Amino acid sequence: MPIREVLVVEGKHDSALLKSVADCETIITNGSTLSKTTQKLIVETARQRGIIVFTDPDSTGERIRRQITKLVPSAKHAFLPQHLALGKGKIGVEHAKASDILAALENIKTFEEPIQTLTMADLFDLGLSGGQESEMRRNRIAHHYNIGDCNAKTFLKRCGMLRITPQQLKDTVEVLWKNR
Repeated sequence: MPIREVLVVEGKHDSALLKSVADCETIITNGSTLSKTTQKLIVETARQRGIIVFTDPDSTGERIRRQITKLVPSAKHAFLPQHLALGKGKIGVEHAKASDILAALENIKTFEEPIQTLTMADLFDLGLSGGQESEMRRNRIAHHYNIGDCNAKTFLKRCGMLRITPQQLKDTVEVLWKNR
């Protein structure tokens, strides 16, 4: 699977796995804080070829994803759910199966500027926040939209970036729970 954009990953093991699965090039961030040199490289690469952020589904990966999104709002994003990135007691892209990596790369997301159509009250009303099963329900919806596991605040933001309306979210909840 050839990929035109450059994948931005956290470490050399992530890079090696992705290169073994897809015909791609990578930028390695080497840590949770982007150096000035890495920031410049990411911005220039985004301008020339485009980038896909493919960080670990953990707090460090999310921090890096936010930093890159501030630098390059047009960046594309690939997500792996945490349960598909577990290995050796750790969470990371390098622990995922090739088939899960390919599926994540096929479900790339490009976020537009966020709009606030959904509110936290909408999430609460739909059982996606504030209840005993909220995290499980929210993660099921997040997997449906391929936006990765996230807390309610991040879920709300990502839905806004995808321009998901309250009615669309309600319809998705109904379909997924009907098919349980």
